[in-house]
Amino acid sequence: MNDSWWAACALLLVFEGLLPFVAPGLWRRMWMQVAQLRDGQIRFFALCSIGLGLLLLLGL
Repeated sequence: MNDSWWAACALLLVFEGLLPFVAPGLWRRMWMQVAQLRDGQIRFFALCSIGLGLLLLLGL
């Protein structure tokens, strides 16, 4: 279980670093657009991300 946790964290860091490494300008513009969203919109996308992650963990 502990090894899986560290592997998951490592993969998260790899995937999070891909876009800023490959296309830093696009990454910067994307985050400027995200900063302009309302709190409710950010929460909605976060909830969708959490739900999708849980579904993937459950194997659906």
